[in-house]
Amino acid sequence: MSKFELKLPRMGESVAEATLTSWLKEVGDTIEMDEPIFEIATDKVDSEVPSEVDGVLIEKCFNVDDVVEVGQTVAIIQVGGDVEIAEPEQKDKEVETEEPVLQEMVTAAESAVMHARAQTSVAQLNGTSDRFYSPLVKNIARQEGISFDELETIAGTGKDGRVTKDDILNYVKKGESKPVERISTPERAAVQERVAVSQKVAAPEKVSTPVEEKVTAPPAPEKVAPATASTQAPTSEKPKTQVSRGDEVIPMSRMGKLIAKHMTDSVSTSAHVQSFIEVDVTNIVTWRNKIKDAFFKREGEKFTYTPIFMEAVAKALKKYPMMNISVDGDSVIKKKNINIGMAAALPDGNLIVPVIKKADQLNLLGIAKVVNDLADRSRNNALKPDEVQGGTYTVTNVGTFGSVFGTPIINQPQVGILALGAIRKIPSVIETAEGDVIAVRSKMYLSHSYDHRVVNGALGSMFAKAVADYLENWDLNREV
Repeated sequence: MSKFELKLPRMGESVAEATLTSWLKEVGDTIEMDEPIFEIATDKVDSEVPSEVDGVLIEKCFNVDDVVEVGQTVAIIQVGGDVEIAEPEQKDKEVETEEPVLQEMVTAAESAVMHARAQTSVAQLNGTSDRFYSPLVKNIARQEGISFDELETIAGTGKDGRVTKDDILNYVKKGESKPVERISTPERAAVQERVAVSQKVAAPEKVSTPVEEKVTAPPAPEKVAPATASTQAPTSEKPKTQVSRGDEVIPMSRMGKLIAKHMTDSVSTSAHVQSFIEVDVTNIVTWRNKIKDAFFKREGEKFTYTPIFMEAVAKALKKYPMMNISVDGDSVIKKKNINIGMAAALPDGNLIVPVIKKADQLNLLGIAKVVNDLADRSRNNALKPDEVQGGTYTVTNVGTFGSVFGTPIINQPQVGILALGAIRKIPSVIETAEGDVIAVRSKMYLSHSYDHRVVNGALGSMFAKAVADYLENWDLNREV
């Protein structure tokens, strides 16, 4: 009989922690190898964590909404033998036998401090901000009596300036947060009376009032008051939406809120400019119709247009490497690898962007395999966090829903995104040796959004033209 510690696995180079969103098993449940135990969420993706062994879940080490670091033990599974469910330890009762009065003083003092911090921080941590604070950071802030305004001043070392656990603990360790001073609470008053403290409590009949004695508050504001329009810092007023009778209020999902913030941040960061180009893809349509049945019979999966477009984009990025960059302050980072994000719609209406890593090093068959695999696991919520990170350029297929073209928003910190419009049969003028003729052709639009801070109109247009030229010159005799 042995115990196995199920740890939060590594989920990618840039993922250091995740939020535990739900437990799929309860203590005492029998678990099979590879069976999901709990769900976690990062800034990019939600995923399930499976068991590495057969056994019985005997202990949960974290609660829902707790932030777990990579490598920390999340659950304990008993492997083989009789199951012994962990019972809550009774250490507190043993400790109480020593010096009861002194121990009660310590306990009551701690309770008083926690009571005061809860009173102040609950009111103070209800502010609004564009910064994301994890539940762990918020809990530490409440325990240390750090107000929302003070929390906003802490420099973050995490992604996008995010305040990590180490940031706030270092802030507290340096003594920059102001501790809660004397708090008048029922617990403190009772202890003082029992140990005959010579100093009397002022106005004992009012001891039960939570804020009898002053709390040393953070620099601003000096007093904690209910949040009202008159006490809040002036902010730009947003028009309130009126909810009429019969309207349904639908809370945004966690992913929906992340997408909304990501989109608004991108619009405020990049100077979006668009270029559009029409492409004749008749040869591609003809070629795909010719090979798709044989491909399905041989490979057991469909051959869509997406791998063809991804190959064209990879070649264009190879030709114009200054589209394969990101902006870091006043510097431009030219990426070595070409990692193409593939926007995929989810059943719940949200969007996720899995990444085809080193797309320029894959042949068409390899790209087709990766595209089908990522698309399938996207729909089944089975992507790993590392598979939605590290993209250097993004492609989105708006034509799937019948759109002819669009103006997509750049996926930060990239500088470009290409929207693929619907393929339509339209009459077109064709130049021949005998003169111009009108014929029915399969055509589509490419919509290229790029960051005008670092990509000028010439580069943005030449890149789109390179993709178009590659598609129009498709070899009808190509094999895959």
